Parts: sequence; structure tokens; C-alpha cells
Amino acid sequence: MVVKIIVDKDKCIGCGRCYDVCPKGPLIWKRDKDKKYYAYDTKYCHNCKLCTGRCPTNAILIIKEGV
Repeated sequence: MVVKIIVDKDKCIGCGRCYDVCPKGPLIWKRDKDKKYYAYDTKYCHNCKLCTGRCPTNAILIIKEGV
């Protein structure tokens, strides 16, 4: 199973809640030059979806591929 994490940059406010709640935060999440978060390496994601529940602007979408 491959997990794809899509962050809508127009909705992301850079609050860091996705990073903070993620059990693998430093391995998955990074900030871009605009201080907004993106999923850097999804191979560590185990699809807990804590990030989607914590995002105040609903900017995160998780898709499971190859199911």
C-alpha cells in the first residue's frame, strides 16, 4: 500500500499541527519557503490520519493507492 498525502497550499496556514500530532512528524513533514507544510516522505506514513483531523483548515487529504 502506498499512501499519498496532498496538502492544499491555498488552505494551509502553516500552523504545524500536522507535524506536531504526527507520530513520525520529522520523517514525513517539512516546511517550504512560504512556511507551509508538505509531506516530504510518505513511506513512513502508516495512515493514522491524525494530521487530517488536526488541520484547522481541512487542507490535508490522504489517499491510499494500490488497495
